[in-house]
Amino acid sequence: MTKRVGMEVSVAIAEAVKLADADVVAVYPITPQTHIVEHLAELVVSGELDAEYITVESEHSAMSACLGSAAAGARTYTATASQGLELMQETLYVASGMRLPIVMTVANRAVSAPLSIWGDHSDVMTVRDTGWIQIFNENGQEVVDNTICAFRIAENRNVLLPVMVHMDGFHLSHVIEPILLSDEEQVRAFLPVNNYPLPLHPSKPVAMGDFAPPFIYTEAKWAHEQALRNSKKVILEVWDAFAKEFGRQYKPVETYCAEGAKTLLFTMGSFSETAMTSIDKMRADGLDIGLVKLRLWRPFPFEELRDVVKGVDTLIVLDRALSTGGPGGPVCSEIRSAFYNLNPRPQIVSFVGGLGGRDITIEGFESIVRSGMEIAKSGSDKEFQIFGVRE
Repeated sequence: MTKRVGMEVSVAIAEAVKLADADVVAVYPITPQTHIVEHLAELVVSGELDAEYITVESEHSAMSACLGSAAAGARTYTATASQGLELMQETLYVASGMRLPIVMTVANRAVSAPLSIWGDHSDVMTVRDTGWIQIFNENGQEVVDNTICAFRIAENRNVLLPVMVHMDGFHLSHVIEPILLSDEEQVRAFLPVNNYPLPLHPSKPVAMGDFAPPFIYTEAKWAHEQALRNSKKVILEVWDAFAKEFGRQYKPVETYCAEGAKTLLFTMGSFSETAMTSIDKMRADGLDIGLVKLRLWRPFPFEELRDVVKGVDTLIVLDRALSTGGPGGPVCSEIRSAFYNLNPRPQIVSFVGGLGGRDITIEGFESIVRSGMEIAKSGSDKEFQIFGVRE
């Protein structure tokens, strides 16, 4: 039976990991993900979750422990943020390259320096090419749901890739929201037992993480690339199955008031909800504007995004990360690349904002949209605009 409870989102994620019946949790605490692993420790100590809880000396060690447990066939979970994600980076490539179905929550946070514990998307943009499936969420319910979906996606025999489930630090991680939690029987029926095909075992030795000379390295990377791209089919199947079982549907690209709109605002993560309220206000004032929200960051949903922008004149992209010394927003850069041969294609205007946890209000989004529309009309000599900066 599903129950509706008021719960901090981080605590709800830990409850979702319990419902998924994880076997191993390897963790190192870092703000703002600490409450997730604190509650998981409570669940393990109380006996509510029968799992090995491994405390380590760093995030690099946390992912290294996950590599071993996933390779042995255990359902494996961890969480991190910001500098911790950067410290893991070396082992992130190992997890995906070895096709290990690890699930990790990333409470997105700014990267030093200057030191900031507040949320933006700087951390995730540094690991976008590590070969993990990556899913963005805009509220606590979505994080809980996609944590459960992530295990089923990662462990599918046709995928066998690790999954990052992203949520904005503090804007989601420390907020109390109404959360629908299903009972264990319903989740266990949706989530099959992990059956990793080639687990490490003394009785049947296998080689993992082998040395690859130049004559085979390219082929190994290409096989990984194809596996990540092909995972989208399974991701869609899992989201459809989740909708049938739990009544909540997820898609790689989602829209709000976008049908027929000539101008679209593009967002990712929790700021999408504020943007929707701003869209309502602008439309009430007679502005022809809609919203497009990216949920699936990797594999990148080229086809779905191209379909959304057909007939659109202007696409205003908001990044919450800065590609320092480059074209501005890393997401906008990828969108421009994805649309390079689209004919006709919309005018694409890049904004960077919300860095280091700075809020963008309803009025702020309206300012971004109106400025973006003016830039699309009159042009600009700047590669991108940075919103709200004091120069």
